[in-house]
Amino acid sequence: MKLFAFATLLPVLLLGLAISFGGLWGWGALLYLTLFTAAVDHLMPQDWDNRDPAQEFPVSRGLSVVLGLAHLVLLAMAVRLLGGPGGAEGAAVLPALFGVAVFFGQVSHPNAHELIHQPKRRARRLGALVYTTMLFGHHASAHLRVHHPQVATEADPNTAPRGMSFYRYIPRAWGGSFRRGRAAERAALSRAGRSRWKSPYVGYVGGAAATVLLSLALAGWGGLLVLLALAVLAQGQILLSDYVQHYGLARGWTEAGRRSPVGPEHSWNAAQTLSAAMMLNAPRHSDHHVHPGRDYPALQLERGAMPVLPYSMPVMATLAMIPPLWFRVMHRELDRLAMAREA
Repeated sequence: MKLFAFATLLPVLLLGLAISFGGLWGWGALLYLTLFTAAVDHLMPQDWDNRDPAQEFPVSRGLSVVLGLAHLVLLAMAVRLLGGPGGAEGAAVLPALFGVAVFFGQVSHPNAHELIHQPKRRARRLGALVYTTMLFGHHASAHLRVHHPQVATEADPNTAPRGMSFYRYIPRAWGGSFRRGRAAERAALSRAGRSRWKSPYVGYVGGAAATVLLSLALAGWGGLLVLLALAVLAQGQILLSDYVQHYGLARGWTEAGRRSPVGPEHSWNAAQTLSAAMMLNAPRHSDHHVHPGRDYPALQLERGAMPVLPYSMPVMATLAMIPPLWFRVMHRELDRLAMAREA
């Protein structure tokens, strides 16, 4: 747990200093979240160790709550001090802004993802609130009600088929998950005999509007500009994450004509040390889909049993933004998987 805490809380401190004082703090935070993490991943041995999945990790859930609250504080600080007077100024605004955006995509998103899977309602609401402040609240519903049951099928808008570029994927994933998540929530309310106004989508849309109004109140149009920039950059990283973790993988059919169950072969994984700690073991994605209620420190990684990315998750997400390079790397990996299954 010490590595998880170090990897996620250090950037909170650095970003707080960057937003407040500017200077080299912004570059320090941004470099830690990007180049430093990539370098450490390259130099350190990969982490294939597995903790006992039956063990309980109460500290991990406490860290998730702290990170969820830290996200809200950093967002308010960024809107107020980067969008208005009193914090980083001039050229120092840009590294601080991009640093916060990378933190939201690389830490806040995996953490909110953990929160919406937790059994306690307060934790789930905090996770949904984090997504809502990134103007992406519907992800809390679509992830649970659409992505998990439909992953690796054409019915899941967040599973990209082979040959689809990230830029073609963006509207499909954003719009598809919004619509299908809303439909799934309406169906659940209908089955329970409850009003459509009880839909969490009312909270997602209302919460997004409230976030916009609060940004205007805190720092005027400059604050709103900062919020929108952070939301766009964070959402892009969230979509990149789903794109990379399921690209080109598909579930087959059983003899009875039904989709085969979700297995470890339906998600891409990564074993790099620091980026996995910073992302709360999100790169151990296969085990999460097979055991969605498992706490992140206990997620398993097995050699040969799961598709493994050639590089760390952040590096692969960067490659995904360059489609020709992405296709060259990933189609080779997909072909290797197909050959291994046939052997």
